[in-house]
Parts: sequence; C-alpha cells; structure tokens
Amino acid sequence: MLLKLAWRNLWRQKRRTILTASALALALALSLFMRCLQEGSYANNIENSARFYTGLIQIQHPEFSESQSIDDLLPVSNAFITPVKNHPNINQILPRIESFALAAAGEKSKGVMVLGVVPEKEDAYSGIANKVSSGEFLSADDNQLLIGEGLAKFFGLEVGDELILYGMGYRGQTAAGLYIIKGLLDFPMPQLDNQLVYMPLALAQTLYSTDQQVTAWVLHTKELSELPQTVADLAQAYEARARVRDWQDLSPEMSQQIVMDKVSGIIMMYLLYGVVGFGLFATLLMMTLERQREFGVMLATGLIRRKLLTLICIESLFIAMLGVAIGLLVVMPVLIWFYYNPITLTGEVAEMILEMGWDPVMPVLLEPWLFVNQIVIVLGLLVLCMIYPMWRVYRLELVSALKGGGYAG
Repeated sequence: MLLKLAWRNLWRQKRRTILTASALALALALSLFMRCLQEGSYANNIENSARFYTGLIQIQHPEFSESQSIDDLLPVSNAFITPVKNHPNINQILPRIESFALAAAGEKSKGVMVLGVVPEKEDAYSGIANKVSSGEFLSADDNQLLIGEGLAKFFGLEVGDELILYGMGYRGQTAAGLYIIKGLLDFPMPQLDNQLVYMPLALAQTLYSTDQQVTAWVLHTKELSELPQTVADLAQAYEARARVRDWQDLSPEMSQQIVMDKVSGIIMMYLLYGVVGFGLFATLLMMTLERQREFGVMLATGLIRRKLLTLICIESLFIAMLGVAIGLLVVMPVLIWFYYNPITLTGEVAEMILEMGWDPVMPVLLEPWLFVNQIVIVLGLLVLCMIYPMWRVYRLELVSALKGGGYAG
C-alpha cells in the first residue's frame, strides 16, 4: 500500500517531482563527467610515464631499493618468473639491469645511469626506437650502445664515436669497457636525457659480470584499476624472496602531484555538490511544507507517524532512482563519445606534451567503481537533505496541520 501511495503521490505534483529528480540528475551528470575525465587523465599520465621508465610494477631484490647496489640481483629463470607469467593481469614482462658508471670521452667524465634492456621488448613496450634522433636502434646481440642527446652534447659525441664506461661490477669486480655509440636518443625526460646510456641486456650483464641475473623485472598490467590487487598477489607469491614495488613507490614525486591535483578536483566537485545540495534541500523542504495539511489528514485517519515517515522515505527513494536514471541517460552518451574521441589539447600545452613523446589528449576513463562512487554520493546528498524535512514531519502537530500550518517547537 505504501509503495502504491508513494508512487501516486509523486505524479500528483509532476513539476515538483521532475524538478527534484532533475537536480539530482544534474549533480550526477556533472560529477561523473568531471571524475571520469580527471581519472582518465591520471591513468593516461601514469601509463605514459611508466612505459618510458619505471613500469607500473617492478620486482626487485629486497635490499635493492635502499642499496642501489649491483650486488642485489634477481635470477633470470622461468622458475623465478613463473608467478608473474601465471598472473592474469600481467601482460608485459621485461628484465632490466639498472646501475651507475663513470662515463669518459676525451678529457671529460660524468656519472651516468646504465640501462641494460632487451631491445625488442623495450621497443614494444615504450616505442623507444621512435626516439632515436640519429643512428640506429639496438639489436639484442649488439656490442654498441645508445646515449641521450643531452649526454652526447656534454661530451661532444656523435654516432660512431667511442665512450668509455667504468664502474663497480658484481661482488667487487671491475666493470670497464669501450663502446661505440650506435645512436642518439631524444629522451622525453630531460633529467634522464642528460645521463642515460642504453645497452643490450647481454652486454650489460657482461659489463657488470652479473651472469644470468638482473636488478629488476619490469611488469605492466592489463587493467590499471586492478594494480593494487596485482601487487598484493605478487607480494604474497614472492614473500621474502623479492620486493614488489608499484609506480607510486617507484615515482613518489609523480604520485604526490597526482594526489594534490586530485584533491583540488575533489574540492571543486564537492563545491558543485554544495550548490546543487542547497537547491535540492530547498525543494525538499518546500515539498514538505506544502503537504502539511495532507500529512495531517493522513495522521487523523489513522496512519501512524512511523508509516508516514516510511512513506516519505519511499517517495524520496523513487525520486532518487528517477534522478539517477535521468543523469545516467544524459551523461552516458557524452562519456562514450569522449571515450572514443578524446579531447585533443592545442597550443603550448600540446607542444610540451608532444615533446615528451605523448599524445596531447585528455581521455575519459569508464570504470564501474566511478559510477558506483558518484551514485552513492548523490544518494547520500539526498539523505542529508532529507534529515531536516523528516524531522519537521516527525514534530508535526496534528491540529495545527489540519488548520494549514504549525509544527512543534
């Protein structure tokens, strides 16, 4: 009976019902578009940065993050990497050696970062071959290397010139070699462009005398949203044998920038909710005040106060469902359009992003948790706005209500 009565009550005042539902729909549509665009931009930036350097996940020796020592290595074997291969959310696996050396050419010397990689896998992962500005990209059996343009400029080197690397190898062995520069990289990160040396993994293993060992296994996931669970699964699989680190641990500066930007976006979103909430509260309060005589008649004819409050809650639930449905119908086509046709940036911002090697776009992220999150917030906003009108109904004085107005103080 209460369900039927609530449904009929809604459509006795169609304008009021549609106005209230539209306020909820507006809040949901705007907040969903804002959050999907915001999270899509974050996911795009994370993916781009990870592919060019750290990866989304790295498996390292438990001591490597603190020591950065070439002595803290992991094996290159099927037995070790099997838990990764068996995980359903991992789609790319790259072994790497990352260490430091003193580079010298002519009378100049400089500390550099040496990155030993499997060239074909690295190119498939990051498209690094497209960053070769002169010369050629590496092959797996090369005895040559690539260096950043900034580093080449420092030494005054070109393709075909020689570079000496000197450092400490595995377990105190000397790491030294003379190598020909096969190509120059226009690396998108300036701090790395000035100190990066790329070489094939096998050549790096020979330089540092590591045999079949690496400093890290770099992993990429199919679904970014499943990253925390993936890290937890791998950490459990490897336990004390290795440490599993995600991009936030590997790039804390970028993580902090995203957190700060996300906070500012959430503040803007809640300001939107505040504006819409005031309008919604005023509508619900007026709806309650207009119906005080109706409520008085219902109480006088035997409806207990608890059921009256239940009736109002059911009406509010119907309005909420209607508002959510309208909001989703309005925003879904827009989100789907921008999902397949991302916003393209222009001007100086676009040029800066292109220089980093990324596409100047703002993609939209469509994930179920975003929709659930915003729907829950909108419903919570409705509940919050209903507290005072419900209290007024609870304090309603029967005689005054039948006369057309009056609540208990």
